Amino acid sequence: MRKLIAAVMISLDGVIQAPGGPGEDRSGGFALGGWAWPYASEGEAMDGLFTRPFALVLGRHTYDIFAGYWPQVASDAPHGAIADAFNAATKHVATHRPDTLAWAHSHALDGDVVDALRALKRTDGPDVVTQGSSVLLHQLLARDVVDELRLLVYPIVLGRGKRLFDDDAQAAAFRLAGTRATPTGVIVSRYEREGDVRTGSFAAG
Repeated sequence: MRKLIAAVMISLDGVIQAPGGPGEDRSGGFALGGWAWPYASEGEAMDGLFTRPFALVLGRHTYDIFAGYWPQVASDAPHGAIADAFNAATKHVATHRPDTLAWAHSHALDGDVVDALRALKRTDGPDVVTQGSSVLLHQLLARDVVDELRLLVYPIVLGRGKRLFDDDAQAAAFRLAGTRATPTGVIVSRYEREGDVRTGSFAAG
């Protein structure tokens, strides 16, 4: 059975909107797109997540951004290894326009997206990774489909913007499976899904 891994760039105050560039997502008047760029460093790419076989699951907006960028990155360019991995990976896309998926190895998710991903997880193959795709990610968190969170926490507060967890996120417990800091101060942490939320009290019994 495959795992579904959410790979997320996130600010200290939980914002995930438009980390990669100013024009990535200006919805809601967000004006700080590209906030992750000043903190980029070699070896930051999710602690090896993209150095082993994987499949991608993407919302349509993120798919269009990726499809317009990664196929143009040469193998010997900076981030060329990631480009090669993304270009070679199977892409599962949440879209109503399946006939417009021109990036190699791209397939539309049929029917209910979450149900389709649950079925995909039951098949043989590499783990499935979602990156960006905030609308899709909110659906996955609301229906408890995410098996692992791979968080890159950046040392900034953005104040506004789309956040990782909205009011529909399902309560869930995770276990910290690894963490490290990059030279630029980004904290890379891996959290694995671990049962239900447990409660208790600090009051003397």
